[in-house]
Amino acid sequence: MAGLKLQDIELIVPHQANTRIIEAAARNLRVPMDRIMMNIDKYGNTSSASIPLAVCDALDQNRIHPGDHLVLVGFGAGLTWGALVMEWIKPEAELTPIRKVRWMIMVFLARLRSFALRVLRKLEGLIWGASSKGK
Repeated sequence: MAGLKLQDIELIVPHQANTRIIEAAARNLRVPMDRIMMNIDKYGNTSSASIPLAVCDALDQNRIHPGDHLVLVGFGAGLTWGALVMEWIKPEAELTPIRKVRWMIMVFLARLRSFALRVLRKLEGLIWGASSKGK
């Protein structure tokens, strides 16, 4: 619908729900993993924040350049999904020092939240353990 072919897309940024799902989608589309942005190993599943975080990481890794075409795709419970194709443009101005500090604080807090949620899940597993049904 965007008038582009898959070969015209420089980077696909999916919702970071599960590594196996992302890898299976790449295989089915016949897209090499170097054209898929993945950072689930860094943050875990951050729900609706996963796509913006992945875009920020791709920018930090110099994987997005002005003129690049990106596909952002998300999915959720109940078979809901949404996707968009966009052309990345050069920002008009660089971030001010205050905005850079704010951005760094937000990234730190997102990483801290992700870490805390992973620790909480592990503690819950230790406390509640596996179900004893069926033994």
